[in-house]
Amino acid sequence: MDGVPRVPEQRRPEESAALRFSVLGPVRAWREEEPLPAGSPQQRALLAALLLREGRTATASELIDALWGDEPPSQALAAVRTYASRLRKALGPEVLVSESGGYAIRSLGEGALDVARAQELASDAEKARGAGELSRARVLLRDALDLWDGEPLASIPGPYAETQRARLEEWRLQLLEARLDMDLEQGCHAEAVSELTALTAAHPLRERLRELLMLALYRSGRQAEALAVYADTRRLLADELGVDPRAGLKELQQRILQADPGLAEPSAPAAEPATTPVRPAQLPATVTDFTGRASFVQELSDVLASASSAEGRVMAVSALAGIGGVGKTTLAVHVAHQARGAFPDGQLYVDLQGAGPRAAEPETVLGAFLRALGTADSAIPDSLEERSALYRSVLDGRRVLVLLDNARDAAQVRPLLPGTEGCAALVTSRIRMVDLAAAHLVDLDVMSPEEALQLFTKIVGEERVASEREAALDVVAACGFLPLAIRIAASRLAARRTWTVSVLAAKLADERRRLDELQAGDLAVKATFELGYGQLEPAQARAFRLLGLADGPDISLAAAAAVLDLPVEDTEDLLESLVDTSLLESAAPGRYRYHDLVRLYARACAERDEQPPSERVAAMSRLLDFYLATAAGVYAIERPGDRLVDHLEPTGTPGLAFANRQASWDWLYSEAVPLLACVRQSAGAGTLRRAIDLLWAAVDLAESGANSREYEAAATALRDAARAQSDVHAEGRACVVLSNARLFSGVFDQAYREAQQALQLAEASEDPLPCCWAANILGSIAFYQKRYVDAEGYFSRAIEEFRACGDLAGSASPLCNLSRLHLATGRADSAVALAGQGTEIYETLGHSLRVANGRYALGMALGKSGQHADATAQLEEALRVFRDSRQRLWEGMALCRLAEVELDARKSARAASNAEMALTVLRGIGGEWRRGNVLTVLGKALHGIGQSGRAQVCWREALEIYEALGSPEAAEVRALLTPVAAA
Repeated sequence: MDGVPRVPEQRRPEESAALRFSVLGPVRAWREEEPLPAGSPQQRALLAALLLREGRTATASELIDALWGDEPPSQALAAVRTYASRLRKALGPEVLVSESGGYAIRSLGEGALDVARAQELASDAEKARGAGELSRARVLLRDALDLWDGEPLASIPGPYAETQRARLEEWRLQLLEARLDMDLEQGCHAEAVSELTALTAAHPLRERLRELLMLALYRSGRQAEALAVYADTRRLLADELGVDPRAGLKELQQRILQADPGLAEPSAPAAEPATTPVRPAQLPATVTDFTGRASFVQELSDVLASASSAEGRVMAVSALAGIGGVGKTTLAVHVAHQARGAFPDGQLYVDLQGAGPRAAEPETVLGAFLRALGTADSAIPDSLEERSALYRSVLDGRRVLVLLDNARDAAQVRPLLPGTEGCAALVTSRIRMVDLAAAHLVDLDVMSPEEALQLFTKIVGEERVASEREAALDVVAACGFLPLAIRIAASRLAARRTWTVSVLAAKLADERRRLDELQAGDLAVKATFELGYGQLEPAQARAFRLLGLADGPDISLAAAAAVLDLPVEDTEDLLESLVDTSLLESAAPGRYRYHDLVRLYARACAERDEQPPSERVAAMSRLLDFYLATAAGVYAIERPGDRLVDHLEPTGTPGLAFANRQASWDWLYSEAVPLLACVRQSAGAGTLRRAIDLLWAAVDLAESGANSREYEAAATALRDAARAQSDVHAEGRACVVLSNARLFSGVFDQAYREAQQALQLAEASEDPLPCCWAANILGSIAFYQKRYVDAEGYFSRAIEEFRACGDLAGSASPLCNLSRLHLATGRADSAVALAGQGTEIYETLGHSLRVANGRYALGMALGKSGQHADATAQLEEALRVFRDSRQRLWEGMALCRLAEVELDARKSARAASNAEMALTVLRGIGGEWRRGNVLTVLGKALHGIGQSGRAQVCWREALEIYEALGSPEAAEVRALLTPVAAA
């Protein structure tokens, strides 16, 4: 790159290996970790001049010119010698050498000078980019840029230092532009907008940064802002330099105006790569006794091979259709293993549970796939469309095989298909996917008699079958030639050395109804499972039946122990024995799942065999108790002293205990889907109240934004159930939970109605805590709607009622909310005091996350009081806690509040950067009203850094949001737009 400084020769003598130097910031030296004295500014200027001379000798006159230019002092030569002598004493004579009347730095160890390391990293990045390794190139450039520690050669005097400082800063900007360019090539446009906004404010005349910002905005769906950047740039260049934008910028503007399709891709952020490429290998183990299917194996292998051939198709999709138990998965896994060599970048696998009542959601599957491909949780977007786009971007350039097992339909599959050459998908389903574009369809039928007998023989053994061939044919015929039924029957025989084949054949022959079912679609699968189920020990059979009752996609060992009412150790032994029978799958260490059809069969067994029927009810009740007790424990760890846990329904099953806060959070988020499934399943009269309380205790699933939609759906279902059962107590609590969820999602009108209903019902049932929560929620919504008198009344009532309940922790929330109301109504001093009271309560009780909520309110109050430094400190600490606690909603809002404080402090560039980050974090969560808030703040910040065109775009979008919602903020935004439009 132009402007890259050359650096000293690097060697590795033992004497100087421990020396390190920095010039990309203050000029400093270390031996090991011990700082070395670098002396006065002039002495450090001499050291810097020598370090940047490539190891060549600098004459005394050259060094005098470097330090003082055209006006050296009379004793300049003596001063240079003195500085050199001092440096030699500190560094060693083998490092600073004297020769030919001058000096040189020699014999530095590898990596001893930061600028040399930066040069190596930049060179490696350029090579990686040339080789098409963009992810690696980005990491290398990021590492190079991290070596800068402020202004290069900081505080070093002299003309040489000034020249080098400008060169190093220019080089840094070149590296930064190169990295940002690759960010956009990898699809990280949403994240880049924030950084580019700040950079264009700091370097307003640098057109390449403006061009990158336009592209990032356009790819983020913000076309109007992208065009506004061009207008702002043209105006600025005309005013400052009297010139027009360069040709590249003009061309980009025209392409944006024409919606050039070439600008639209990539459309989603790429994964943050690990230092070692992630190569997933998720295929289940292939069966060693795979039999037959030769024509299908060849056909599918040919299709998959075409995905990576020179003239190959963009995508190879093989859809296997057939009845349950016909061997779709076995065949697909076998073919996938054979094709692994053609897909060196890995294989992904998922069971889509298409035959069950709740098939896997594509967005959930995409989240798991992205993590397996090395994407950080924080980089995974929320919406299905964005996740699918990111998934395709991550797969671009890789050769990966994706096995999608048990698909429900084509709609479930489409977002999961790779979209680039070199990748392939193999899909199994019970239906024939004629509406799946570009699919190569395969209809899989039952085995031929010869293949069925071969499979049976491989499992049982040649010797036992050879002597009873006719009986063996009878067995496979009784199984309907279904591979799964044959495998189960043969496995039973193989495990019983005293049985003959004839004994097994007779047993199957006695089950005439079962034989009929083996020839009747799905009932054939059920009858086949009956063979294995009938051989289970009583404890195994009970476990098999009861665990099938739970709706979740899988179940943890601890939850299973609760269902079975057994110690964890005994439960694990039972479940592992069921895994051995193939009636249960081990999803991961400590987690188990049923094949979708096996689950249906297990439930049928429970309805038929679990006697008395109350045992089924008791099992699900224990599961609900387990989730409620554990969620209450998580709530209590996060909120010590909060009285909610004292007002929850009692449980008869204990929950898990956690060693620390992090472990409790890990449990809550990993169990979110099974927990919410249990809630939805527990809407009956005997479990409804506990289900509602479980949602209440797991409120962080909604507040964080992580599972807000599923949470709100579950709350709606429970409210409806409570209403149908005329349970006033339950309905009041359900309305509180639902109103709280809708408050977080920004649906204020609905949240207000639910909270009003909750207050009335809680008063009628004399249930105190819902009254407190409902009053606080009503106050919050009234505040957002600028009905300040109503809001103050609700907040004051909430404070009083929390205190009457002895819930000091609960009272802190309306105190902080009241602080924000005082702030909005011009009472800044009392706002600070109220927020301080709330924060002090949280701190006294040891709340970690809630202290952050207090600091959030306190930071806002301090900011409006003009105490900008204190406000920033409070908000930054709150932001740190929100990030650590996975509270994305609050993380985004804290960034927005920081931007507001920075605006008040006239730090518009920093405000714009934080507001941009807030937009990214809040994408898909928090609702449109909050998005309007952030856009308003962003517009103010952009206006402050001279990007008034972008500011107008942001304000217009915010105005559309507020007008659609009927929000009073619309008036403020109109006022912001009016003077700009008039100008």
